[in-house]
Amino acid sequence: MQIPVIDLAPYLESSSNSSSTAELEANSNLKSLCSEVSRTLKETGALLVKDPRCSAEDNDRFLDMMEKYFEMPDDFKRRQERPQLHYQVGVTPEGVEVPRSLVDKEMQEKLRSMPIESQPSRPAGPDPKWRYMWRVGPRPSSTRFKELNSEPVIPEGFPAWKDTMDSWGYKMVSAIEVVAEMAAVGFGLQKDAFTSLMNQGPHLLAPTGSNLKRHGQMGTVFAGYHYDLNFLTIHGRSRFPGLNIWLRNGQKMEVKVPLGCLLIQTGKQIEWLTAGECIAGMHEVAVTDRTIEAMKVASDENRSLWRVSSTLFGHIASDAILKPLGHFAESPLASKYPPMCAGEFVELELAVINLKGRKEEAS
Repeated sequence: MQIPVIDLAPYLESSSNSSSTAELEANSNLKSLCSEVSRTLKETGALLVKDPRCSAEDNDRFLDMMEKYFEMPDDFKRRQERPQLHYQVGVTPEGVEVPRSLVDKEMQEKLRSMPIESQPSRPAGPDPKWRYMWRVGPRPSSTRFKELNSEPVIPEGFPAWKDTMDSWGYKMVSAIEVVAEMAAVGFGLQKDAFTSLMNQGPHLLAPTGSNLKRHGQMGTVFAGYHYDLNFLTIHGRSRFPGLNIWLRNGQKMEVKVPLGCLLIQTGKQIEWLTAGECIAGMHEVAVTDRTIEAMKVASDENRSLWRVSSTLFGHIASDAILKPLGHFAESPLASKYPPMCAGEFVELELAVINLKGRKEEAS
């Protein structure tokens, strides 16, 4: 099964004329496009989109800067580490993030029952990748979850850092918002059902850096089998392949992002809001044959051997309530998704993957 590529341009042109939900539903072409978005997210947990506002050149500019940053000495990078803030801003060193498959007993049982060809790679320990968290967009002036809405950290010696991060981050959030509107319409909700809850959410531009010179052996797992705790995740195209996803039917699939496209993945918060109509997409990043081929080309061209992911986590606002929306509240599965503050949900999830626990150890 191939993940379809959705061109957002027709919807953007329509929304510039302030189309209401009813007007969108009356336009058969747009309604069909919105239905394809919701159906694909439901069936695969992933979606490829082409957004005319997000160019391949924008992605390259971002990757160039992040490669330069991750190539800096570890001592330099650790100056941007903020464990006391759950690593929700600044850098997270390699060896901190723990894949859920290592600590979740129920998930481990599920993995053992999978067909061999669909089983994920088995990580030996915490992920050997670095990550940088950069907040994108306005934060609430008053919130119960101040640590999830902290001020950003800017490394010294990178004068274009803020402009580059903000520019790419805002474009990626804008793409998520369009997909969220289209998905809402496709699911039979008001078009702002999701985006109204995203307003002032703790969106995080969160590129990872994996040192292929050090960890480039076949089968090395950079991000063990896991789901994302947020609403929707968006990735620009990486210069090194290695992302595997699992479709809802359990099929394992290596993702190939076409040039100029973005990959969207479902997170746990959209699962909550749809009472399991969408489920959080499982995925991993590991060194594959295609990764090694890309490494050889990069070495021949004297390019960086840091694998940078151009990743942004789109969140529901921390003080908003997560609960099944609209007709999803009538689902027989709705009781599995009780009302909960999004910020509380995030903190519970962070405790499982060790980011919150590290904060308490450091204090």
